[in-house]
Amino acid sequence: MPRDIRELRDDPAAYAAELRRRWGGLLSYRYIGRRHSSMDLGPVDDTVTLRRDMRNPAGGVLLAVFGIASPEGGGMSDLEAVPNPVIHSCQVLDPGRDVRRIEVVSEVLKRGRQMGYSRSRIVDADEPGRVLALTEGQSISIGAPPGGLERMPVDPIEVVDDPDLPPLWHVFGGTRRPDGRWALPLLSAEMASPDAALHLGPQVVILETAAADLAAAVTGTDRLQGISSHVMFLARGKVGPFRAEGQPISGSDGLVAVRMVLHDEGDRDRAVTAASYQFRIET
Repeated sequence: MPRDIRELRDDPAAYAAELRRRWGGLLSYRYIGRRHSSMDLGPVDDTVTLRRDMRNPAGGVLLAVFGIASPEGGGMSDLEAVPNPVIHSCQVLDPGRDVRRIEVVSEVLKRGRQMGYSRSRIVDADEPGRVLALTEGQSISIGAPPGGLERMPVDPIEVVDDPDLPPLWHVFGGTRRPDGRWALPLLSAEMASPDAALHLGPQVVILETAAADLAAAVTGTDRLQGISSHVMFLARGKVGPFRAEGQPISGSDGLVAVRMVLHDEGDRDRAVTAASYQFRIET
């Protein structure tokens, strides 16, 4: 199991080495292609190049891609805190079917001693006046790292766009069990944040996947565009496997909502994350 980096607080050299290893191995941002100037060496680049695997069957951008690209934790970086997400929400204005690159324009709203709040506009990087989505987030610091930590070299994963790319849920280890429920495997280092908890990335990927699957069962089509999500992180996912449970709710005018809960089966089946999604049928 991954080690909680807070255990190394009194050894600055070991802490720095572990942070470099963990940040460099974390799959979420590297696979999506999201760089963070607060953590990464090199020029500032707040863009993400979209690929086929980042889109839903209707051609729109997945909510999970917006969520990973803009986690929005109040501007907290791992160099100055041990941040954990509390709430993340997203509202989609434009599914971006013809958009090649997105840019995240973040705004820190408040940064307190333990809590941080921020929001972002996600725009077409080649047409910045075109807003695709709005995201908001809140995070909490659960520890303080030693001083003197420095930004780290980028270790990106080069993923070439191709029709045969696996879906994101597969890359993040997701499976659909024989009973129809979606799940993530035991916690591994590439899926864990430095404090040895399931990272935001795999959570939003598997939750949206499960929610869209339930919505498709109700509507009879997978041509669904996610138009909003609201995710609440209830507890640290520490063991796994992680099982997604959901309830679809039909609406009017082609809308369907799904309420989700992610459970840590290896930690007394504790509920670690709750989320709600809204989808619209695309004709």
